[in-house]
Amino acid sequence: MHEILIISGKGGTGKTSLTAAFAHLSERAVLCDLDVDAPDLHLILRPAPTTPTPFVSGSAAHIDAQKCTQCGTCAEMCQFKAVRCNGASYAVDPIRCEGCGVCVHFCPEKAIESVPRQCGHWSVADTRFGPLVHAQLYPGEENSGKLVALLRREAKALAEKTGAGTILSDGPPGIGCPVISALSGISRALIVTEPTPSGLHDLERIVALCEHFRVPVAGLINKCDLNADFAGRIRAFCQGRQMPILAELPHHVDFVHAMVRGQAITEYADGAVAQQLRKAWELLIR
Repeated sequence: MHEILIISGKGGTGKTSLTAAFAHLSERAVLCDLDVDAPDLHLILRPAPTTPTPFVSGSAAHIDAQKCTQCGTCAEMCQFKAVRCNGASYAVDPIRCEGCGVCVHFCPEKAIESVPRQCGHWSVADTRFGPLVHAQLYPGEENSGKLVALLRREAKALAEKTGAGTILSDGPPGIGCPVISALSGISRALIVTEPTPSGLHDLERIVALCEHFRVPVAGLINKCDLNADFAGRIRAFCQGRQMPILAELPHHVDFVHAMVRGQAITEYADGAVAQQLRKAWELLIR
């Protein structure tokens, strides 16, 4: 089974548009959106409505108002200012609470307990390109790496159940915890970059991360005609790392038109860009 991850060292490189195109070109692939903080692959794939499954991770403090004597110990001990007095009683702000348990330990009346915390939700839904495993982490919540790991487990189980030979994932941007969780043990990563100073800088960071985890990588330069100088620097960097570049795509208006219609660019038109992507996909799954 091939597990292919589309990533970028920064947001805005066109990673999701390219993932949608590869989803269109793939056969019997399980699709996965691992950008749990800001998922948007569903905007193009338009999955069928489904009932989401809660994602519960970590805990938060809860004050029993009937047991609380308003002594204020919890508010004094909380380093995150999560405990507040709202008039006649104390309550915990779930956004500020880190679940450390200090207030639970020091409450003299044992009026505080740690309760499981729902941080988001995840779903498996049908799309016109195949099943999609995706999720949404609630704003301000942590544990994105755990949610990414959960989605990957579900995608693998679904691939084994359906006999799919490929798992294609739209990865999170950057080099943080969710990216590390998405990278471990995959077959190959395709790094999407663009010819800008930040594009080159973040390419260097994400390649170093992939090398650390011994993940085979290839590159794709999107909007390659934006800056010839930086496009050349990216080519030189990839050549120095013996990293193949599977395609160099121009800044093309078809991407915009396809996105407005909720289509992959390979669905919208079969022009030069689509042909390059077909060749890139063939190279990627070898």
